[in-house]
Amino acid sequence: MLIYSGTKKDFMSDTENDCLETKLYETIREKMNRTTGLSELNSWRNSLREMYITLNDAEIPSDAGIAIEYNIPQTAKRIDFLVSGYGKNKKGNVVIIELKQWEKLNAVDGQNEIVETYIGRTNRRVVHPCYQAWSYAALIRDYNEYVQDNEIGLHPCAYLHNYPRKENDPLDKEQYKDVMRDAPAFTYGQREILRDFIKKQIVTGDNEDTLLKIEHGKIKPSKQLQDAIANMLKGNREFIMLDDQKVVYEGILEYSCDCQKDGKKRTIIVEGGPGTGKTVVAINLLAELTNRKQFAQYVSKNAAPRTVYQYKLKGSMKKSSVDNLFKGSGSYVDAPRNAVGTLLADEAHRLNEKSGMFQNLGENQIKEIIHASLCSVFFIDESQRVTISDIGSVAEIEKWAKEEDSEVIKMELVSQFRCNGSDGYLAWLDQTLDIRETANYDLDGIDYDIRICDSPLEMESLVVEKNRERNRARILAGYCWNWPKETRSNTGYHDIKIGDYGISWNLDGGDAFAISEESIHEAGCIHTSQGLEFDYVGVIIGDDMRYENGKVVTDYTKRAKTDNSLKGIKTLAKKDKEKAKEISEEIIKNTYRTLMTRGMKGCYVYCTDKALADYLKEMLRQDKEGQKV
Repeated sequence: MLIYSGTKKDFMSDTENDCLETKLYETIREKMNRTTGLSELNSWRNSLREMYITLNDAEIPSDAGIAIEYNIPQTAKRIDFLVSGYGKNKKGNVVIIELKQWEKLNAVDGQNEIVETYIGRTNRRVVHPCYQAWSYAALIRDYNEYVQDNEIGLHPCAYLHNYPRKENDPLDKEQYKDVMRDAPAFTYGQREILRDFIKKQIVTGDNEDTLLKIEHGKIKPSKQLQDAIANMLKGNREFIMLDDQKVVYEGILEYSCDCQKDGKKRTIIVEGGPGTGKTVVAINLLAELTNRKQFAQYVSKNAAPRTVYQYKLKGSMKKSSVDNLFKGSGSYVDAPRNAVGTLLADEAHRLNEKSGMFQNLGENQIKEIIHASLCSVFFIDESQRVTISDIGSVAEIEKWAKEEDSEVIKMELVSQFRCNGSDGYLAWLDQTLDIRETANYDLDGIDYDIRICDSPLEMESLVVEKNRERNRARILAGYCWNWPKETRSNTGYHDIKIGDYGISWNLDGGDAFAISEESIHEAGCIHTSQGLEFDYVGVIIGDDMRYENGKVVTDYTKRAKTDNSLKGIKTLAKKDKEKAKEISEEIIKNTYRTLMTRGMKGCYVYCTDKALADYLKEMLRQDKEGQKV
């Protein structure tokens, strides 16, 4: 969708006659059924006037195509400004310009595509503007058949027209150089350089023909993207499917292809406990559907699993078209109906109602995922809901599927590949934590290394030793210790202190916690580990779960102030104390159940409450040396 399109001559005239913003406002109201706020109007006014001055050059053809707020077909992504025409080779070219009014920014050490800037009335971490421009170009190149077949050149860049660049500027740090080679940044005082960049690509005008044909181009994954993800899966043992994983995979594949043939919406709910291979199935489906020329995307609320699985697919590559296959769950607020062939929603129990940094966008993420896709697949484990805002449930999915007139199909993954294939350990855990009655009171005959440690140092030593084998062991903890913003990049600051023992929460920056070799000396929480797996985990159970009067009890008042998992629980407690207790107990117990099932081979536990440690030892029937009797 083109919010505004015309020639350079049209754009210049509309700007000079003060009617450009009105046209943008009216088009958005008519085509997108929403109004535009004052802040967005001011943003247009400032940035578009800068582009008016930039294009006021006789060597930039007056019949070059201009598009503003180009809504990439089949997505909710909008490109700020495009200029189209023909290059010296007579082939179509498009310059993609990401406009920013930022006046300053900070680099985020260790993160190749992330910067920090003042936005939304506070400092926030956002993608580097050059990466943003590059990713939009990659999205069009990888999914637009007209661009692929006609070899249209896409030339992304960023224009920070209020940003005074200086020597050794954070915008230009080494970690961003790779993406800036493909998408340069132009700043305050560099208008002439931007003009040269445009003139190099747009030699003659096209009367906006290229832009209009791109807008109406068929959505189809490129051969390059198909080959890339197929090659990344080859020989990657972590994504090999076994037993019922393969059965569920083939079933979903068939239903998804049926949707493309008959145009009927289908919603598939796949239930499975920890380690049953939900993500393995999702990633394989992503690859195969893309290979079959279908527009498919992997969706999750948490960035951690997306980051890790992107890394496992593309290795050390800093940027890849594969990045556009992985999306956050809030990406479909404004997406058109059936815009995507298949959406694969992993960790669906973690989906939220609202989206956006202020949780004020959209209606319901489940509804939006179903609405945006012909085939929606939800991989879910209701026992892993760990925050008040988690709304993912089978009933909720069924409700929205009915409203969207989507047929519901249910599947289940049963075979256990985590915890050494032991359903018995999971049942024992549920019984021990009073989550549900399972009658599994011991672990006799179960090959899983579960130990209750007498000190956090003992637990850490076991985990560090196991990590030497394959860098697949990590320390995790309940969110009972604060995570101060000012120390989040300092591994020497120990957020978690237990007597003489101390350890930092995982650093806010650098590689993902699950794959960074340095993170063995840090502790992860539920938000950085859910959806991921390790060979061994060490788990610190804090004061929010204790053993008193013969029962496992929870205490939400012991949670850290920086944890938003139970946001609003105190207000609820004033209105309904029992309801607040019920909700907080479910979330706290689900949190520790989830943490204690991240390890495929073993779990080493330290409890700050000695009575809870003694109870767990009793349930394990251990002797004083920690060996099972």
